[in-house]
Amino acid sequence: MRPHREQHLVSRIGWLRAAVLGANDGIVSTASLIIGVAASGSDRSALMVAGVAGLVAGAMSMAAGEYVSVSSQADTEHSDLAREHNELATVPEAELNELTAIYVSRGVDPATARTVAEQMTAFDALKTHARDELHITEVTTARPVTAAFTSAATFTAGAMLPLVLAAALPASMIVPGEATGSILFLGLLGAVGAITGGAKPWKPVARVVFWGALAMALTAGIGRLFGTTV
Repeated sequence: MRPHREQHLVSRIGWLRAAVLGANDGIVSTASLIIGVAASGSDRSALMVAGVAGLVAGAMSMAAGEYVSVSSQADTEHSDLAREHNELATVPEAELNELTAIYVSRGVDPATARTVAEQMTAFDALKTHARDELHITEVTTARPVTAAFTSAATFTAGAMLPLVLAAALPASMIVPGEATGSILFLGLLGAVGAITGGAKPWKPVARVVFWGALAMALTAGIGRLFGTTV
């Protein structure tokens, strides 16, 4: 019998979340910064300095933030696995009963659940409890370095788009052109992220466009209100 192989899209969660977050933040924060500075009346050189500084600071912040937060998740996972390993060594019967109860709660009759629990414990007790009790799998396990690099790289890519617009647009068109172009970029990002994750694109596109437009509008308002040169 030929094996039936499937590749589920949930396997992309680890890097897709970080990628979408990084690119979205790169577009929104950099475009908002440039629009705010432009609305205050600053010249192009000030816009570019602010944009590049925002890109570098944002990429480093994203990398550090992702690494620290996902490392906290990894620390919790390692702590739970160590505790589970100790309990398997000291109270194996209680752990076997616990595993049996998990299978019963999922619809397996008690006798079969006991047999399955015994077989899975004999095969790989810790991995079985990690998956069925703690819900830690290869798909969901924390990967701090991957998350950090993915977020930093996609933030940089996202931030480059508003920077290119700021460099290319006529001075009189920077604010409306930056806003329009960035909203289009956000819409494209939402669609690509949704399709990559196997979802319909309309709601994700609407979400990223709404929050991005709101951020840019508020920043432009602050720039016009204070009207200071950065």
